[in-house]
Amino acid sequence: MAVNKVALLFQVRQFAVSARAQKLVQAPIQVFGIDGRYATAAYSAAVKEKKLEAVEKDLKQLHAMLASNASLRETLSNPIIPAKSKIPALQKTLTELKCSNLTINLLTAIAENGRLKKLDNIINAFSKLMSAHRGEVICSVTTARALDESQLREVRSILQSFVTASQTIHLETKTEPAIVGGMIITIGDKYVDMSIASKIRKYTTMIKQAA
Repeated sequence: MAVNKVALLFQVRQFAVSARAQKLVQAPIQVFGIDGRYATAAYSAAVKEKKLEAVEKDLKQLHAMLASNASLRETLSNPIIPAKSKIPALQKTLTELKCSNLTINLLTAIAENGRLKKLDNIINAFSKLMSAHRGEVICSVTTARALDESQLREVRSILQSFVTASQTIHLETKTEPAIVGGMIITIGDKYVDMSIASKIRKYTTMIKQAA
């Protein structure tokens, strides 16, 4: 375990400070920012040890724990508390959740680097990598009102036509009354704004320019 931890700490730290981290496994997609770098380093380490699903399960459990345990969440995210004081609480939680040594070492490295405030973002970035690994394409649909089952089926069917046969749609829906009507769609790296609010802004601009 000590050898694994040293290797993982080195890999995570190297990736965090340099784009030239050595021998990282190629991720299925790019995720950006510091959280993306840590998630990619975690993905690489998990692939090498054949523990992708185990790490994904561990991170999901931790995410759920943080959502339900306000005290733990406050301890880990409080910038006033030094990293060395957070690590025992974090490791105790991970042990209780029966997380793998790889996950414990990874999160210990994140804590030692003072990045626990980005933990939610790191977990979300790792989830995106796992979705891509399984051939899922993350699609986000924002509407003014929630879609019913029939509308969801129709939207999913249309979105499926934009991906390959080997890919599946992972649909996320959001409601935002401010868009008035229509919808905003994000599929992979593509963004399409078909909202009424967008059209109103467009026509308003045209009217102002013509005046």
